[in-house]
Amino acid sequence: MGVHTNEVRPFQVTVPEEQLLDLRRRLTETRWAEPATVRDWSQGVPLDDLQALCSYWQSHYDWRATERRLNRWPQYLTEIDGLTIHYFHLPSSSPSAVPLILTHGWPGSFFEFEQAMAQLSDFHLVVPSLPGYGFSGKPSNQGWGVRRIADAWTALMQRLGYHRFIAAGSDWGTSISTTVALQHPDRLIGLHLIPPLVPLLPAGGGESPTPQEEAAEQKLHERSQTGSGYSAMHATRPQTIGYSLVDSPVGLCAWILDKIWTWADHSDDLYDVLSQDQVLDNVTLYWLTRSGASSARLYWESIGEISAWFTDTIGDTVDVPTGCTVFPKEVPRPSRRLAERRFSNIVYWSEPLRGGHFGAWEQPASFVEETRAVRRALTQKETC
Repeated sequence: MGVHTNEVRPFQVTVPEEQLLDLRRRLTETRWAEPATVRDWSQGVPLDDLQALCSYWQSHYDWRATERRLNRWPQYLTEIDGLTIHYFHLPSSSPSAVPLILTHGWPGSFFEFEQAMAQLSDFHLVVPSLPGYGFSGKPSNQGWGVRRIADAWTALMQRLGYHRFIAAGSDWGTSISTTVALQHPDRLIGLHLIPPLVPLLPAGGGESPTPQEEAAEQKLHERSQTGSGYSAMHATRPQTIGYSLVDSPVGLCAWILDKIWTWADHSDDLYDVLSQDQVLDNVTLYWLTRSGASSARLYWESIGEISAWFTDTIGDTVDVPTGCTVFPKEVPRPSRRLAERRFSNIVYWSEPLRGGHFGAWEQPASFVEETRAVRRALTQKETC
């Protein structure tokens, strides 16, 4: 899948049929674990929930239909800093369109933005797959952390003819977009961070937190105590967990479903906000591209640095104009007053009524509204 330096090659998703047959065979031959000793999700994905989703995966899910949807949009491969990068590029016909690069996180992919992409025709839209994710290449040497990815995204936008642009994203996308602002501030019209990463409590103990800040800190503490084992494994032993994620589709599905169910905003039924097909689009992408280990390595590279952004004192400031969207079920969930101590030029702040960690995926209409509102704020700032 390699390409020559600076070459941009059209790409279409076409998975060999034998890979789909192998997936169904593995699902059929699964050795299931016994049920948990509790009836809720406190020990992980319940057996009945996982069996139901994997049964649908084996017998009803249609990857070929997903391929046809994806291949309606122009996709490309290009080599940047020695690595093949996959991306969607949807130029706008609008004379007032603004370049926008959208970056996903883990355990997500470009599928997080699929419904929003169909509506954002007033932007020159670029949606890349992170190194080690999806159809991008897998780094064979260490060093592909958020700083190097930020440089690669800046080079990608220049290659596409966009000298200045808006950088947006969630999860790793927030971290990478912020890093673009730190390393290449002159290239940005502004940021759209979902959410901004800053400490949740005032530093130094000399200032009292608000009740909302205390609640956000408590929620982060609870999450770190009960739901952060995946991050510790990714950060310390991505290769070890990777063998299971690449070899067992049920294991991969459980690993990803656990986080989608936990982090999304729903009332105990994930499929009220994301369908089984949407969840399986994402899981199947990880399976077919064998991305279990390579995607986890980004934690080994960068999670220590990024975790410090919202747990330690602020060590740098970002002066690039910034729009922020904080969905109600997001963790961490910062306050504006503390965010302004790192991001000195916040021009837009919004807290929508619904949505979790996967805001663009769960609530695409809300995300589109937020994206357009941030653009208005950023472009008005430029003309003032």
